[in-house]
Amino acid sequence: MTWQVSVSGERCIGSGLCAGTRPDAFVLDGVTAEPVNAQVEPDEELLDVADSCPALAIEVVDEAGQEIGPRP
Repeated sequence: MTWQVSVSGERCIGSGLCAGTRPDAFVLDGVTAEPVNAQVEPDEELLDVADSCPALAIEVVDEAGQEIGPRP
């Protein structure tokens, strides 16, 4: 099972919180963040990072296509 991780370039404010917390998963690309890999193994910490994004720009989708992060 894998998850799809993406960052909305329209919503991302480039705070760097994601890249600072998980440099193995996110990188700042200019003024916005990008996932290092779009397909990842399930990882609870990635959901925590998506939850903590100040712009809620990180989206995590499971294999069934359901958005699982950020959590409400």
